[in-house]
Amino acid sequence: MSTIVTPPDLDEQPARPGRLPPGLEVKAEKAASRRGLFIGLPAYVYLILFFALPLAIVVVYSFATRSVTGLTVLGDWNLRSYGRLTDPLVLRIAWRSTWIATFTTVVSLVVAYPFAYYLATRPPKVRAILLVLVMIPFWSNFLARTFAWRLLLSSDGPFVRLMEFVGYTDLRLLFTPTAVVLGLVYGYLPFMILPLYASIERLDHSLVEAARDLYASGWEAFRKVTWPLTLPGVIAGSILVFIPSFGAYVTPEILGGTGTTMLGNYIGRQFVGTASDWPFGSALSVAILFVMTIAAMAYFRSGGKNL
Repeated sequence: MSTIVTPPDLDEQPARPGRLPPGLEVKAEKAASRRGLFIGLPAYVYLILFFALPLAIVVVYSFATRSVTGLTVLGDWNLRSYGRLTDPLVLRIAWRSTWIATFTTVVSLVVAYPFAYYLATRPPKVRAILLVLVMIPFWSNFLARTFAWRLLLSSDGPFVRLMEFVGYTDLRLLFTPTAVVLGLVYGYLPFMILPLYASIERLDHSLVEAARDLYASGWEAFRKVTWPLTLPGVIAGSILVFIPSFGAYVTPEILGGTGTTMLGNYIGRQFVGTASDWPFGSALSVAILFVMTIAAMAYFRSGGKNL
């Protein structure tokens, strides 16, 4: 006579060694979640108070109205400030900001890529020293460094004196787009070097050697192997340089003139100055934030996840 053996109920099976029973495992996950929320609570509060709340105020003000006396009327909600975004003056300043930020990004990439490649291929001790040199500018105040560039580029500064010595007379650097680009490149160059360094350091150099063994020239090996594999670092560094350069305020305010006004300066003058048009300044800020957010989302959806 055969005996039918039924399997035990799954709920009654003993827990595997080293693993909690299902009920205790759920409780442990909930406890870990509460603990993580408690640890991150100061950061959440900080972001809400100093980022989300000010941003919400700017969005609200962008729908307000400026009275004839220069005061902001919050009761009369409208889209007139957004309609002024297509004014010729605004479009001209936006175009100037775009090409200056683009040129700054390109110059930063041209300067940073060889240095980042050299940095990533050095011995660890030399690499550490070079990384410290890259980070040193962050240890001083950005405003003070920008004023230092103002002294260097002034009419009696060393750059102008050097150019006069070699034969270039009546040279003017300060209060020009050249001075703004130089200041922006100097200020944001580390933001290009560090992503490139991280991307090049992960590069498998045996692939480059294999390309050279297959009779590829140095330029072909770079174009078909090195550049595509380090492209995520190029994209990340370009975004980190372009976005702050596009909305720069301090550098064009100190090194630029009336012909180098950028969007950051134009927005600042809507809040502090004779314009006193807070709704329009808020609308400009929201528009820039929207465009930059879309660009960043497109980057992360396309290739940013490969970093």
